[in-house]
Amino acid sequence: MKGTTRNITVAAMLSAAAFILMFIEFPIPIMPSFVKLDISDLPALLGTFALGPVYGVVIELLKNLLHILIKGTSSAGVGELCNFLFGAVFALVAGLVYRFKKTRMGAIIGSLLGALAMALISIPLNFYVVYPAYVVFYSLPLDAIIGMYQAILPSVGSLLECLVVFNFPFTLCKGLLDALLCFLIYKPLSPLLHGRK
Repeated sequence: MKGTTRNITVAAMLSAAAFILMFIEFPIPIMPSFVKLDISDLPALLGTFALGPVYGVVIELLKNLLHILIKGTSSAGVGELCNFLFGAVFALVAGLVYRFKKTRMGAIIGSLLGALAMALISIPLNFYVVYPAYVVFYSLPLDAIIGMYQAILPSVGSLLECLVVFNFPFTLCKGLLDALLCFLIYKPLSPLLHGRK
């Protein structure tokens, strides 16, 4: 019971940290201006390694629920849903691999596979959900969205091509950045995450 209470407390703290990190985002020169980089999946990755993959997914869920409740949503929750799904896939895959191979190498392999899975799922989710939502909720024509990518690389001719050329590597690098930061700070945070002095 004590361990469960501690896990819930740690997950709540990590969810709050993830929510705050959602507001710290940076534009990337090689991406359209509406695509920004943040590290809000980092707390979920810390949680998935410290507490288990289910907690990683829960942290992603709470982060996005907090975002909707406190900041609100301009896309009827579509943006937050996809943010949750991206992060949940990342944390779940990384956590499941680590669960079966609880070593540093297992964590590295899990993080790499999690980042790859997140990048792969970003293509259909962006194609079928996110960008159609932009068209509806932001009155942004699809041709205008593609045009923003073409301003960077004129040879891309379709939304799918934009997602493969730009969003896939961007999402992969975002996951790898989260993984790198996780490995840099996990050991110093380990006593807090595991309730050890």
